Amino acid sequence: MTRKSWILQTLAAIGAAGVVAVYFLEGAPRFWANWILWFVFLACVALGSLFLVALQHITGSIWSVPLRRVPERVSALTLWIIPVAIIALFSLPVVFSWTQPGADKITPLVLKAAWLNYPFFIARLAVCVAFWVMSYYLLVGRSMRQDITKNASVTVSLQRYSPVFMILLALSLTSFAFDWISSLEAAWYSDIFGVYLFAGAVTSALATTLLVTVFLRRRGRLPAVTGDHLYNLGGLLFGFTIFWGYIAFSQYLLQWYADLPEEVFWFQQRTSGPMKPVFMLLLIGHFFVPFLALMTRKAKKNERRLVWVSIWVLFMEFVDLFWLISPILGRGLHLGWPELAFALFFLSAGFLVLKRAMSAGEDMPVGDPFLNAGLRFHLQ
Repeated sequence: MTRKSWILQTLAAIGAAGVVAVYFLEGAPRFWANWILWFVFLACVALGSLFLVALQHITGSIWSVPLRRVPERVSALTLWIIPVAIIALFSLPVVFSWTQPGADKITPLVLKAAWLNYPFFIARLAVCVAFWVMSYYLLVGRSMRQDITKNASVTVSLQRYSPVFMILLALSLTSFAFDWISSLEAAWYSDIFGVYLFAGAVTSALATTLLVTVFLRRRGRLPAVTGDHLYNLGGLLFGFTIFWGYIAFSQYLLQWYADLPEEVFWFQQRTSGPMKPVFMLLLIGHFFVPFLALMTRKAKKNERRLVWVSIWVLFMEFVDLFWLISPILGRGLHLGWPELAFALFFLSAGFLVLKRAMSAGEDMPVGDPFLNAGLRFHLQ
């Protein structure tokens, strides 16, 4: 065991002890709110990375072939979703509004009863997780084996499966967004909430891909990756930042304009009182900061800037999920040692998963027939 692995395992153990302490000292609602928060954040990074892998196959882009192994390795977090999801199911009777006594007398919840019930909810989660794990083995497992076999037909088969994956990912991620965030306060709804979570997932995955790419590049493991490759990654992060801003503004504007009581209460909780500073931070930090930081052509090739912007984007996606989920605990800004304990556990365990994934296969998909063309890529 290396020294770094030992440190991460020690931190994860300390974090796990803290997580258990949260349940007994702060109560089940705060424990489950934090667990769901990290569950969704984990899913966003993992599924966003799988999306990037499939996107490269669908578009047939040459420039991204040398970089594809990075999101493939990050998507190993998909396997961690299984135990986290199973544990999260125990939160249903504690923090979800549709499971509380008297929910069957509230009109919006009665209308959603066919969707929001224990058997169907659990079945949907099982189907979604099974699909995500299966897709991980199909998209990433076969790519890893291609390093050895050098079989070009694998690339063709992955290009054929990727469109199917994209369609089913859209459906499963929408279901996941409605179930694990929207249904916490089930009287509220938004038709584009699934797209909102998707936008955050892709920006998170792009930021993680940039960080890992720079990390490997600085250690000489991706010597052929140039500033032109980083520029395209930066351009994608810039583009999806605008997409996230567009969806976030559209969702808010439509509900503000309609001014329906069953919709605006949700935003009122999150834009006033103790949550107002979080809302303002989200407005400025999730859109304007990365937008302005990556606006110029030169900025998208600046490795140092790409690093700090990527870290900031990941932090703001976490703030976004905190803003979505934390208000279920009631009025107040719920930040303290319980949140630090969860962060220590999930970040340490996540780094352990990624550290192990970084040693799997080659650093580039050496069996892909388009790799050499991708290595020769340069901007005009």
